[in-house]
Amino acid sequence: MDAVSEKKPNKYISVGMLAHVDAGKTTLSEALLYVSGAIRKMGRVDNGDAFLDTYGLERARGITIFSKQAVLKVGQAVVTLLDTPGHVDFSAEMERTLQVLDYGILVISGADGIQGHTRTLWRLLKQYKVPVFIFVNKMDQPGTNQEALMKHLQEELDGDCVDFTQAGTEEFYEDAAMCEEHALEYFLAHGRLEKEQIKKLIAGRKMFPCFFGSALKLNGVAEFLEGFGQYADAPEYPKEFGAKIYKIARDSQGNRLTYLKVTGGALKVKMPLTEQQEKAN
Repeated sequence: MDAVSEKKPNKYISVGMLAHVDAGKTTLSEALLYVSGAIRKMGRVDNGDAFLDTYGLERARGITIFSKQAVLKVGQAVVTLLDTPGHVDFSAEMERTLQVLDYGILVISGADGIQGHTRTLWRLLKQYKVPVFIFVNKMDQPGTNQEALMKHLQEELDGDCVDFTQAGTEEFYEDAAMCEEHALEYFLAHGRLEKEQIKKLIAGRKMFPCFFGSALKLNGVAEFLEGFGQYADAPEYPKEFGAKIYKIARDSQGNRLTYLKVTGGALKVKMPLTEQQEKAN
């Protein structure tokens, strides 16, 4: 094994940030990039200097229109973070991105709870079979109650939403075990669940980890990042080259840019990709 391949990370994971507009999705993206060390200064949507809102209209309106990506390191994984539009007018852009996600991070405002577009996103995530981590944001606002919100998530989204801020406690293992029959049997015999079991339950959409905090104040963000690093797993892909295209754009010179997720093998420069011998450059 050469020195280059020894430095390669174990896994690559593509993750989408989804939310009802104003839930703090771009703020959480900024906070994750900052806490992971990918950026040195946290931007703000209302200041117009958010890292992921680079398009002029987005900065002017304070909303995300186009799906962007940023890369951060989480433990042994390289995570590609796709920030999707929260505004319902741009949901087609968001839906295209769903097709290339390994995981979704659904951001919910602790002050507003589950809103109309949140339910639409939840249905789409189910339709595309995307495993979901939930971050309940704005918990620094008055009147927010974690216990009440946890119950709200279980009633409105799925009974298998589990509070991961309690991870490692007996109550946590009991709640997690209730998500699946085999997990319950194991819990009754051993009094706990193994990490690999929890990862499989999440990947199979049988459990939805829930975290609470305030992205703006950086409360709960490091804990969320740590939990994601522990329980998110990269999919296994074949050795033959394959990819899914999810966006076409143009650079400042008008050259076509094709955004794709590699689902097997490797994409090399000048490799022919179509019957017309179009090449990657």
